[in-house]
Amino acid sequence: MSENIINTTDDNFKSDVLESDTPVLVDFWAGWCAPCKAIAPVLEDLAGTYEGKVKIVKVDVTNCEATAVNYNIRNIPALLLFKDGEVVAQQVGAVPRSKLVDFIDSNI
Repeated sequence: MSENIINTTDDNFKSDVLESDTPVLVDFWAGWCAPCKAIAPVLEDLAGTYEGKVKIVKVDVTNCEATAVNYNIRNIPALLLFKDGEVVAQQVGAVPRSKLVDFIDSNI
């Protein structure tokens, strides 16, 4: 995994995401989810592309149930973009790199 991607927990979500000065793209995923695995390399690539502009944080819904429930995550992968501690956009499902770039660019 890229050093530009942070794996967070229920305990660290506030400091990693909500208190970030930088916009944060949160990937809610699970190890058993094939579409989650499919977009993982794209997110790793984007983590390098957007370094310093957007943080990418992964939340394993299997281990971080409280955070997943708090954000009403029902389908994965679910990508939530946070700015100043608030969700400003959401994308559900595995989408092509170009759509993720558009999603990020139009919301930061």
